[in-house]
Amino acid sequence: MNDLSLIRNFSIIAHIDHGKSTLADRMLELTQTVEQRKMKEQLLDSMDLERERGITIKAHPVTMKYKAKNGKTYTFNLIDTPGHVDFSYEVSRSLQACEGAILVVDASQGVEAQTVSNTYLAMENGLAIIPVLNKIEMPNANVDEVSQQIEDILAIEATDALQVSAKKGIGIEALLEAVVERFPAPEPAKDDFTRALVFDSKYDAFRGVVVYMRVFSGELKAGDKIRVMSTEQDYEIKEVGIFTPEMYKCKTLEEGAVGYVIANMKDASEIQIGDTLTQAKKPAMDPLPGFKEIHPMVFSGIYPVETSDYEKLGASMDKLRLNDASFSFQAESSIALGFGFRCGFLGLLHMEIIMERLRREFSLDIISSYPNVVYKVVDKTGNTLEIDNPMRLPDLSLIEYIEEPMINATIITPTDYMGDMLQLVMERRGEVTKTDTIDAHRVMLTCYLPLNEVLIDFYDRLKTISRGYASMDYEYADYQMSDLVRMDIMIHGEVVDAFSSIVHRSKAESRGRQMCKSLLDVIPRQAFAVALQAAVNGKIIARETIRAYRKDVTAKCYGGDISRKRKLLERQKEGKKKLKAIGKVNIPQEAFIAVLKTNNQ
Repeated sequence: MNDLSLIRNFSIIAHIDHGKSTLADRMLELTQTVEQRKMKEQLLDSMDLERERGITIKAHPVTMKYKAKNGKTYTFNLIDTPGHVDFSYEVSRSLQACEGAILVVDASQGVEAQTVSNTYLAMENGLAIIPVLNKIEMPNANVDEVSQQIEDILAIEATDALQVSAKKGIGIEALLEAVVERFPAPEPAKDDFTRALVFDSKYDAFRGVVVYMRVFSGELKAGDKIRVMSTEQDYEIKEVGIFTPEMYKCKTLEEGAVGYVIANMKDASEIQIGDTLTQAKKPAMDPLPGFKEIHPMVFSGIYPVETSDYEKLGASMDKLRLNDASFSFQAESSIALGFGFRCGFLGLLHMEIIMERLRREFSLDIISSYPNVVYKVVDKTGNTLEIDNPMRLPDLSLIEYIEEPMINATIITPTDYMGDMLQLVMERRGEVTKTDTIDAHRVMLTCYLPLNEVLIDFYDRLKTISRGYASMDYEYADYQMSDLVRMDIMIHGEVVDAFSSIVHRSKAESRGRQMCKSLLDVIPRQAFAVALQAAVNGKIIARETIRAYRKDVTAKCYGGDISRKRKLLERQKEGKKKLKAIGKVNIPQEAFIAVLKTNNQ
């Protein structure tokens, strides 16, 4: 049996770029989990996308052995988590499988918006927290001031904070000793049922579904018959193992262990994140408390460029959803783009990453429609409709009022840029409800603003205004009544449904002008003039015209009477009229991207 007192399950949480993955690297080195020759920077960030962007997207588990100063050897199960706001769901899943959390704060940057929200998440889950000041080797590190911030903003004793440099390897041993002393061991089970919590999973083309889980009671081994408690389906375990960080097969996974199970699960949809696994012969009565249902905040249509890829796109999304429970999709069709899927995401970075993964991991060519949030529409009869696609918005004469989702955002910015920040929030129809001073150089603004307004480029603008120093985190607040309208873009008199969006009436005209201007540059010229128009309720509010290109039909007509040339030009004019009547405009893929980038102007 496992000696539970020698196990520590913990997670590393922090704001983006504060050094979580580098700290995990040093721990792997010091515990000699990975041989020196195989070591590389951000070892746990195994996905190409993670390495390119320098961010963690998926939570990564790893098991380490550590010989403490008291002579005992401990098993550390570490889960490295993402720091970006769009992946906070990954963090909450990982925390369910732990008893402790290492909170990393950059000693030169101080407490950031994400630090605050991740700390509250850990506190909600009742975890022990060890605050760690990282990057103390930096010339602009300010240890005393940041320790004070940890105490003032997060209400964690400043004296508890450890000082480390993950890059230089300073203070890592003291941190591992603190993990042994300050984090509690897993609690022994109160009954003899087997229960394991599923906190992640992935799809392997050769072995089917690989389930990542933490065993809370009992044990699991190859040959056991297990039951998934939500579906009551039984499976046979083919293999169990731990992560070192590669998958390493072992005989059994006992109470307190974090590892993986491969059973005869063929399909991505057979297991849900937050599910409980138990023995089929002697099933547990109650499942472990799972995760709260996640609701997507941003919706967008994703369509294959080649119509023949529709089936492949569906199957690929199924596999992606397996290890990303916050991603949802359903089939839909568009007049402009054909058959595709309406997808739900937690935010724009999440959407970007999913699309990039579809392109890379499944080599699909895809385009997306304009992202939207979920609006609540109350019609004249008192019914409430939830609208995530502008094309489903009822006629304005039938609508009583429309409500849009609002968010509470926390923005931490240097004092010098405060005026610009306030202006940005006001531009986006928001208000600053509270201002707190963090230290001599930084303030924390609490804002209330529409989710729709932060969708496209708010984060980029925030970083540009503050020269990269400001940080933001937001949480969903509630719904509020608003004067919203549907804006359609018409190309050559036809509404292109993929470009339709729901906007605030005050912004419709400027937004329409911008969109028409963007399209003017990317839609190729035709043999006839093409009108680009933005319309609200059938009323045109903006227009641009793509001029017709003219073929020189008189090139071969040398000299002679002018009437010969005139005849050829008249014939060309007739042909153009006919073309215009039956002409269809092909919209290139760049046009869809240009419309998304319109807000950046």
